[in-house]
Amino acid sequence: MRRLLLPAAALAATALTLTACGTTEPAADDAKKSTGSITLTDASGQKVQLDGPAKKVVGTEWNVVESLISLGVDPVGVADVKGYKTWNTAVPLKNEPKDVGMRGEPSMDTIASLKPDLIVATTDLPPAAVKQLRKVAPVLNVQAADAADPIGRMTGNLDLLAKATGTTEKSEKLKKDFGAKLAEGNKALAAAGFAGTKYAFADGYVVSNQVSIRPYTSGSLIGAVNEKLGLKNAWTVKGDPAYGLAATDVEGLTKLGDVQFAYIGSDGDKNSTPFTGVLAKDKVWTSLPFVKKGNVHRLPDGIWMFGGPESMNRYVDTVVAALTK
Repeated sequence: MRRLLLPAAALAATALTLTACGTTEPAADDAKKSTGSITLTDASGQKVQLDGPAKKVVGTEWNVVESLISLGVDPVGVADVKGYKTWNTAVPLKNEPKDVGMRGEPSMDTIASLKPDLIVATTDLPPAAVKQLRKVAPVLNVQAADAADPIGRMTGNLDLLAKATGTTEKSEKLKKDFGAKLAEGNKALAAAGFAGTKYAFADGYVVSNQVSIRPYTSGSLIGAVNEKLGLKNAWTVKGDPAYGLAATDVEGLTKLGDVQFAYIGSDGDKNSTPFTGVLAKDKVWTSLPFVKKGNVHRLPDGIWMFGGPESMNRYVDTVVAALTK
């Protein structure tokens, strides 16, 4: 099974612990001028020196690829192009980048052939791979996720990429629009009587005929956005320290009680939609109060749950629409 949701680090985790892509920013020195040299400090503490704003950029994770596109920088190389197109239609590729291999195993030769100004990786990529990439071109290694401040990590990474590419004005606008979207969504849900509503977001997979469900706790990016919308996270399980994700099964859903339940799957990966698949006739699932009441919401495909402000803007719109329909 192609576990498209998993970043490189998570692929080494246990089969049941489905861990994903998405935390706060490493220090960055101010760019001297958009036309001059730029010095940045990445998440690994490395100084990254650029002759000027990077134009030919390779991204080894989908979250940084999305941020680059949002900043107006079309990456020349992207890891697992097909997977990105499947899971992130909210912020689609605007060009036809070279596929540089899988997110956990990028092809050094393919990346080198592109002669990039900059390679953007995340801390999910093994240090040995990052070391190899540094022999090809400057590498900006951003922290993938941080359950202590998921929104701060998302915007911090966006700012760092903006400094590297000379697009800080665009970054500021993206952040401003995101803040406005959160306020708009909060107001709409409150007006519809959903302020403080218990809400559980999850995704799931069928692995070896077993259903694995991944709760998005308050430490996840989705969880943090939900709380900004005035919703109360119904999950009581503890998430991992990076992505704020946990693992459970259908029996674990019985602890949620009467909630609004939402998820995102993909028609491009049938194993990612157990809630309308194998669970449809499962007695535990069909007995859950939120299933009986019809309070299960499949949000539209193509919203990357570990993406940037534009994915989260789309997520806010779909949550408001689902709950207030």
